[in-house]
Amino acid sequence: MTIQDVSFIASFPNVQSCPKSDLPEFAFIGRSNVGKSSLINMLTNKKSLAKVSGTPGKTQLINIFNVDHLWMLTDLPGYGYARLSKEKKQAFDKMISDYLLKRDNLLSAFILIDIRHELQKADAQFIDWLGNNHIPFAIIFTKSDKVPKTKRVQHVNAIKKQLLQTWEALPAAFVSSAETREGRDEILNYIDSCIHLKTIR
Repeated sequence: MTIQDVSFIASFPNVQSCPKSDLPEFAFIGRSNVGKSSLINMLTNKKSLAKVSGTPGKTQLINIFNVDHLWMLTDLPGYGYARLSKEKKQAFDKMISDYLLKRDNLLSAFILIDIRHELQKADAQFIDWLGNNHIPFAIIFTKSDKVPKTKRVQHVNAIKKQLLQTWEALPAAFVSSAETREGRDEILNYIDSCIHLKTIR
């Protein structure tokens, strides 16, 4: 897949305010500071499409982009950010769950996991929630450039092993780096294949 044009539609406080669309939509989400904005910028070849910040919890709305008038990209707020107030955390959780459950044109979510760390409780719980609610998703292991090449497979396999304690089989998974652009072609080709499968059904 080659991306020519990406336009920002708008930011929305809830799924009810998101514009209706017949285009297939792909949502990106992960724990705060997992490298989501950098990954989105790398995938779209736009340096400042998504706002990159060193402050966790920067994304607080549902941000939707149109990609080549072929599909929609959604940047969702992160989950598992401990410094949020209880009320704010509950509001974020509802915003995210409502979007994932009610967005009719959502084709798949991408769950971002930092390859450097063991599987976090928040990641495991969120992935299990997706499975229990039959929401299609794939996994992207981010920041691969921060781990020696000889240890990347080891790190990924360790996380997959943890997930397989509760899953019989895992969805598609990709290793990526916003710095080296590793995984870009594989992720975009996966999106392309999802769109193609939808159109021939």
